[in-house]
Amino acid sequence: MPRFGPIKRKNLISYLKQLGFKGPYYGTKHQFMLKGDLTLWIPNPHKGDIGKDLLSKILRQANVSKDEWERL
Repeated sequence: MPRFGPIKRKNLISYLKQLGFKGPYYGTKHQFMLKGDLTLWIPNPHKGDIGKDLLSKILRQANVSKDEWERL
């Protein structure tokens, strides 16, 4: 189970796939993932982990609660 905190980009993508998202696909500036009618933009790769604040925003856009995230 992933804890709610800093996470590596590749792990974020893996967990989003477990939640039913497809992709990532290439967009104009960022990659994105799809689940039904929902499009979720994924941050570009960078040196550090994705922080707690950005993870919170991504999960909010993905309609995933903190509890659901930690139950994966």
